[in-house]
Amino acid sequence: MPKMKTSRSLAKRIRFTARGKLKHAKSGRSHLLSKKGRKRKLDLRRPGFVAKVDREKIRKLLPYGL
Repeated sequence: MPKMKTSRSLAKRIRFTARGKLKHAKSGRSHLLSKKGRKRKLDLRRPGFVAKVDREKIRKLLPYGL
């Protein structure tokens, strides 16, 4: 049986945590930061996590992640 292909674009955007959750960077942090509030920018620094309903779809695209 041939090897499964990893979605390279998704592999660059998502990381697995030690417990198997999927972590990603939040959008909206690159420009126009002066109009965004301090709390909002602070929250954008923290990682976002993929919802449980989307995890199975992403695991198929990243077969060797975990």
